[in-house]
Amino acid sequence: MGLMLRATCSCIALLSSVAGTAAEAPRTDWPMAQQNLAGQRYSTLDEITPANVARLQPAWTYHMRPAADAQARLQLSEATPLVIGTSLYLATPYGRIVALDSTTGAEKWTYVIPGDDRASLRGVAYWPGADGAPAAIVFGTRGGKLISISAADGTPSPGFGTGGIVDLKTPDVMTTGMDKSYILPSPPIVWKNLVITGAGPGEGPGGLNGGVGPAGDTRAWDARTGKLVWTFHSVPRAGEVGFDTWKNGSGKDRSGVNVWGYMTIDAERGILYMPFGAPNNDRVGVDRPGNNLFSSSIVAVSADTGKYLWHFQAVHHDIWDMDTQSPPILFDVHRGGKTIPAVATVNKNALMYILDRTTGKPVFGVIERKVPPSDVPGEQASPTQPFPVVPEPLAQNTLRRDNLYKGQPEHQAFCEKLVDDNNMLLAGEPFIPTRYNRYTVSLPGTQGGVNYYGGAYDPKLGLFVTNINNLAQPMRIVRNADGSFSNSGPLAGLVRFWNPATHLPCGPTPWGQLVAVDVNTGKIAWRSTLGVTDSMPAGQQATGRPGLGGAIVTAGGVTFVGATDDRRFRAFETRTGKEVWTYTLPASAEATPITYAGQGGRQMVAIVATGGGLIGAKLESDVLVVFALPGASH
Repeated sequence: MGLMLRATCSCIALLSSVAGTAAEAPRTDWPMAQQNLAGQRYSTLDEITPANVARLQPAWTYHMRPAADAQARLQLSEATPLVIGTSLYLATPYGRIVALDSTTGAEKWTYVIPGDDRASLRGVAYWPGADGAPAAIVFGTRGGKLISISAADGTPSPGFGTGGIVDLKTPDVMTTGMDKSYILPSPPIVWKNLVITGAGPGEGPGGLNGGVGPAGDTRAWDARTGKLVWTFHSVPRAGEVGFDTWKNGSGKDRSGVNVWGYMTIDAERGILYMPFGAPNNDRVGVDRPGNNLFSSSIVAVSADTGKYLWHFQAVHHDIWDMDTQSPPILFDVHRGGKTIPAVATVNKNALMYILDRTTGKPVFGVIERKVPPSDVPGEQASPTQPFPVVPEPLAQNTLRRDNLYKGQPEHQAFCEKLVDDNNMLLAGEPFIPTRYNRYTVSLPGTQGGVNYYGGAYDPKLGLFVTNINNLAQPMRIVRNADGSFSNSGPLAGLVRFWNPATHLPCGPTPWGQLVAVDVNTGKIAWRSTLGVTDSMPAGQQATGRPGLGGAIVTAGGVTFVGATDDRRFRAFETRTGKEVWTYTLPASAEATPITYAGQGGRQMVAIVATGGGLIGAKLESDVLVVFALPGASH
């Protein structure tokens, strides 16, 4: 169901012999973007604690921009490095993959991507090899390629595609023409001898054909040969589960509905969890009546075959761009004397759903609540949307005149004037559809809430920890000359609800927080303000700041997070949420950090810091910074 299976027996025959090879990460490594297949971003290293983290200092720094290109324009990176053994693997935004000594930062090898292409924005994946095939670094590119190179020396993997390269732009996904854009935004996930890829077909800009384009299907490839093993249709076809949720044949050639973030896997059960984004056009659904599966849903399939198991849709008929894109995170819930294997998903509207990961049924309950209708001609908005009983919304999700920014008189006046001069509708409840010919402002906005990075989970404390934004964004639906509709206007697009000159948001503070959820009760354990506004007067700077990039947690009881546009890297005590260390970086770190053991067992913490990107941070560096306690060793 929801599946097209293409057998390539050269891979299938090997699966049982390597079962679990990627499931158990060595204690000292960081072998995949989310640390383990469950997506927990939890390290068992415990040398760094709340008591000594204030002594943390840089151990080494690596500049990703090649020395020969010192005058080249700086580039954004959201990459998460990997560490396997003594090597740190990093995708740079300058068309290179590098392997570094994880203790010293010395270069071991460099791979230059052919054709002036660049690696996925968020990093690489690692395949440990099997049956004589050596370990490989596997990654996607912005040109739509899947590349495999030797983890030992960076040379192309023999037998993988052509010269180590597979073209992801195949006719089965490029249904509207091979000339369309198709990228791989995030690293694939590796399961046994499969490399499983999401998709980046782009987001329809509106217009008559705004929703048509490349398919957002998830696909699995043989890690040794690069041959296609299975395909899951993200927009169901005739005879597949969900086909009837696209009325009037509107699913044909429908683009979007893609995993552009990270996937996770239940290694014990062999279940793959896919977080799908909104359909194209993601602000207007006039031409796609119905709930539109599997858009804005988490879908569980067999990791071996891609066979459909269950789904949970977090947003019906998404017209807000509320992608369910964060990594579905796996943990056990202890409730009523029972242990429930669970998976949690959080999307941009910051509603967190905790589900039984074997069935997709809510652990704490979900209520379909009535929501307002749309006034866009022909728009058939869903009359209800699913709300979790618990947790409460992780970010603020109501905006009213009485909770606009209150503080500095000059900025407060700017915000009030912005609303009044543009007749803005402030969304006083969730899921208010964007109004026709009127700016509508909803919290938390299309930035999230929680974006692609998702959260981390501390199994000792039973806490799910994530950073959130309270950064609204005006939208307005207008009719185009061709009769179609789009989100358009001088304050629409990617314009935030802020003063563009100062980057001071007009919504209520805090503009950024770090939040912990007790997964056994569904209750908020604590909230901490995340970020400072340096331009504010002393004593008024603790406003929180918008951010991109996630947190990690450690057995030492420390949560590390960068993300904010204030150029800070921070540590918090996981148990209490108390901020215990802050370091000012050369640029904002819009990436997720990692931690690993260097030579002698010394715990190290690494983060990429370039600035740039969708939160408006200044693009001002090219560094990977690695921290450690001074003189620490085992």
